Amino acid sequence: MARAKTLFVCTACGAESLKWQGQCPDCDAWNTFAEVRGETAPRRRGGYAGESRRQRLGDVDDAQQRRTGTQIGELDRVLGGGLVAGSVVLLGGDPGIGKSTLLLQAAARLSESMPVMYVTGEESLRQVALRARRLGLDSDAIELLAETQVERVIDETAAARPAVMVVDSIQTMFSEELNSAPGSVSQLREATARLVRYAKQSGCIVFLVGHVTKDGTIAGPRVLEHMVDTVLYFESEAGSRFRIVRAIKNRFGAANEMGVFAMSSEGLKEVRNPSAIFLSAHDAPVAGSVTTVTREGSRPLLLELQALVDESRAGNPRRVAAGLDQSRLSLLLAVLHRHGGIASHDRDVFVNVVGGIRISETAADLALVAAILSSYRDHPLRDRTVILGELGLAGEVRPVPFGEERVLEAAKHGFDRAIVPTANRPRVIPADIEVIAVSRLKQALDVLF
Repeated sequence: MARAKTLFVCTACGAESLKWQGQCPDCDAWNTFAEVRGETAPRRRGGYAGESRRQRLGDVDDAQQRRTGTQIGELDRVLGGGLVAGSVVLLGGDPGIGKSTLLLQAAARLSESMPVMYVTGEESLRQVALRARRLGLDSDAIELLAETQVERVIDETAAARPAVMVVDSIQTMFSEELNSAPGSVSQLREATARLVRYAKQSGCIVFLVGHVTKDGTIAGPRVLEHMVDTVLYFESEAGSRFRIVRAIKNRFGAANEMGVFAMSSEGLKEVRNPSAIFLSAHDAPVAGSVTTVTREGSRPLLLELQALVDESRAGNPRRVAAGLDQSRLSLLLAVLHRHGGIASHDRDVFVNVVGGIRISETAADLALVAAILSSYRDHPLRDRTVILGELGLAGEVRPVPFGEERVLEAAKHGFDRAIVPTANRPRVIPADIEVIAVSRLKQALDVLF
């Protein structure tokens, strides 16, 4: 019999401790240790990441892995170009956001050329079949299995030998060698470890559906994200018909890649030109509205920034940022005051990124300052103008990565003027766009206003 023991596991990073602690010594998170009572597995199996045999690095076959396309372009984009044999993909998101729908659509298209198994631990086979018919999918070739015991799932999969397996969801899986309840930290890690081991040894592609907590992270310790090859998250605003899938981690492609889908009665449909849905169609130029070009993964994306500056009637003016870092907003307001001569200590400042996208890079600094000043002066900027550039504390406009590609993307969407850092001035300027290079904030403001 396996030895029973009690551990305390950090739900943020997966660190273990024999006693409860208020702060995790590994990730410094507070009040994240949860008690786990279970059993250690009586025996451990090798070959977690493939064949256990010593080889020289030069003898390892490093030929390019052939990727398998899902026939869903936006999903292939976030996967790095397609699926790689033996890879494990973890897909997380809020309840009802479309995780099962997207994977069922992908499974139906993949089943046209390879064997696919869909393992459901939350729904009955009838529910899965009804969803497939409601979406109008040709899913007759998909094998279904309703099972939550991970050992039986692996046995059935080994007998059927599918090329792709979907597990919906990992929180319902459990191992009979542990006494803890399904969804506990120990069960999550053991079930995931067994499925990853099977994928590496057999070459089967495994999709895992993960629940998210109220903080928006995948339920269970972060160690699950370290065990799999690719981590995808669903992002969207409440009530929005658009769904954004972002790659947080990808061992076979670029991280932070983004795919955009639209939810319809026939499931998720890919949006091939997302820039068009994130730009507002104003009848006339509007004060406080500025267009910039951000970069999501390998794709430049046009976004609209909106700012509202209003007189503050309280002693402490408000700074509200939706889709941007609020501390970055305070920093830019200080730069605008010091190097632009515009004080906002008596004004409330609200900024928003249209479409629910969150900008994490600094390439939108100059555009954000321009939007704030446009609202402050109630002065609309010239129509069809795109602005990009990072601002330094000394008031300089710093270059941004892939500046030339951003300008070309703006020109492709009909913009005829671009305000860019001097170092990002394209070597070959497109004929249908005017590029104005600036090196200081004061110079940029003189051009715009």
